[in-house]
Amino acid sequence: MKNTINLIIVIFVLSQIDLLSGCKNFSSQNNNNKIKIIVGAENTNEYLPTLTNKKVAIVANQSSYIKHTHIVDSLLSLNINVVKIFAPEHGLRGAADAGEHINNNIDKQTGIPIISLYGKNKKPQSEDLQNIDIIIFDIQDVGVRFYTYISTMHYVMEACAENNIDFLVLDRPNPNGFLVDGPVLDTNFRSFVGMHKVPMVYGMTIGEYALMINGEGWLKNNEKCKLKVIKCKNYTHQTLYNLPIKPSPNLPNMKSVNLYPSLGLFEGTVVSVGRGTNFPFQVIGHPDFKNNNFSFMPKSIMGAAKNPKFKNVKCFGLDLRNMKIDNSKINLNLLISAYRNLNIGDKFFNPYFKNLAGNNILRQQIIDQLSEKEIRKTWKKDLLTFKKIRKKYLLYK
Repeated sequence: MKNTINLIIVIFVLSQIDLLSGCKNFSSQNNNNKIKIIVGAENTNEYLPTLTNKKVAIVANQSSYIKHTHIVDSLLSLNINVVKIFAPEHGLRGAADAGEHINNNIDKQTGIPIISLYGKNKKPQSEDLQNIDIIIFDIQDVGVRFYTYISTMHYVMEACAENNIDFLVLDRPNPNGFLVDGPVLDTNFRSFVGMHKVPMVYGMTIGEYALMINGEGWLKNNEKCKLKVIKCKNYTHQTLYNLPIKPSPNLPNMKSVNLYPSLGLFEGTVVSVGRGTNFPFQVIGHPDFKNNNFSFMPKSIMGAAKNPKFKNVKCFGLDLRNMKIDNSKINLNLLISAYRNLNIGDKFFNPYFKNLAGNNILRQQIIDQLSEKEIRKTWKKDLLTFKKIRKKYLLYK
């Protein structure tokens, strides 16, 4: 009884701090009315009672903060029984390269076992879930289909459904939440960088996306998990949300986050997007690009790009850091122009491109010299269908 009373007192105090704090690290301003956005993890009074006397696991990474404190450390300080951590791509502290396999280990700061969900096993195994009552998912997404955190969430939801475990999403704003664009995935090209029939940029928070996975029956055998979403406060899909911490090693600032929907496809080509520089996903380049005054040379950077494309080779290309971004669509002309500049035909693409595009059509459309406008017309019908599905699961205007 005493512990319950103490927990209630802590929840009340934290809720008041959430409302009154002007903490600059975990607040973002709505450009129109300057109202502070409160992420789901900060709404402690809405979910701490759910965790009382439960054995808790959490899916988290370096973005999983409540103000200045990592959510794992915060929950432990409140006597929540966190017994296991699941780490997605890049690991718990965000120190692994993109695509690098992560091994199971122990969190040095807490002593809690960490189970990797990026490597041999992308889905929690039944033995990983023994005696767990609830799994929390608290990760900052960027709203792009091939950004793998939504795929990790799918597999965790599926494991929860199969093992009768509650699943709690602490929602966070989508910094590209105003945009729905790109080709909708052809399920013949389903992979870990594209599991669902959604466009390349889907305009939903990770909580809304979880509701859609559950509601549309996308889990194995059409199962549904016991899902609860803790909403953000003062957020809308038109809010220009500035991330307080980089969501992954190669998205270091808002320019890279907002360019990522347009530049991500270049990972399926011979063109560099600046991995191995201080400005990844803010430039494009290749040693043979013509008529470009800008250049850069990728280097090995531990934890971000150990072996970047064109390591130690001078690349010529475009510096996009000062480019104004059109928030109404992805910039497909950058890809088309790069293809035509190099003039190497099908050698421009690598096999990964079809996984990123979610089809084998876009590659051929570019080879066939279709314009951006002509390509966009082929997306229209599927985008309209998706928007009708999306609307059912929106939690924010």
